[in-house]
Amino acid sequence: MTDVNAQSPSQASTRSHPNPQLNKLRLPDTIESANPYYKVMRWGLRLLMPLFWKARVFGRHNEPSEGGVVFISNHQSFLDPMLVGFALSRPLNYMARNTLFDTPGLKQLMTSLNAFPVKRGTADTGALKEAMRRIKRGGQVLVFAEGTRTRDRRIAPFLPGVALLAQRAAKWIVPVVIDGAFEAWPRTQPLPGLGNIVVSFGQPIPQEEARKFKAAPLVEHVRQIMIKMQTDVRRRVGRPELTY
Repeated sequence: MTDVNAQSPSQASTRSHPNPQLNKLRLPDTIESANPYYKVMRWGLRLLMPLFWKARVFGRHNEPSEGGVVFISNHQSFLDPMLVGFALSRPLNYMARNTLFDTPGLKQLMTSLNAFPVKRGTADTGALKEAMRRIKRGGQVLVFAEGTRTRDRRIAPFLPGVALLAQRAAKWIVPVVIDGAFEAWPRTQPLPGLGNIVVSFGQPIPQEEARKFKAAPLVEHVRQIMIKMQTDVRRRVGRPELTY
């Protein structure tokens, strides 16, 4: 895994580090720990992601060292859950399509990776309550706020339910931008190809700040932050800016 704070492609070898409070073999007892299977899968991804997709990570130090966190990410491909989770020190919880839990064996696999089912295309209050429960107990939950994968690399408007998680349950919001996964595995392609992918973690937004907004302005505020992050990432790696 390459973890960089580079400001331009020529500085891409400059190393950064995880949050120092999390850069330990054993996390404090107050922090939710990953199960053994999750740890094995994470280390495997840390080997595979740079090998096949040249994965680079910016802002890894922005992972909070304590408290419930909702990571709000754009959605470019089926690789995205792995791309966000493999670089983090604390375990990540995922919402996954409910039909995946109907397949024998796959349900156990998804559960061991901290995934829980959500019914797509509906207001799934059960999934929302489960996400809030995990956040309130101090866990980290990943949300793809657009609700579906992008068709053109751009970050689409967010679903309003994200504000509920951020304002009522999470101590922190961390915006995340993925770039390059669309090229590696667009929604029109059945299997992934090779790629050059960047993951960028933004500065955490505390709950007190999130509660200053009403729901719709909050999600649009986070989206605008992520659009700026996307522009910055694409500049760093020499890709043209996207227009909105």
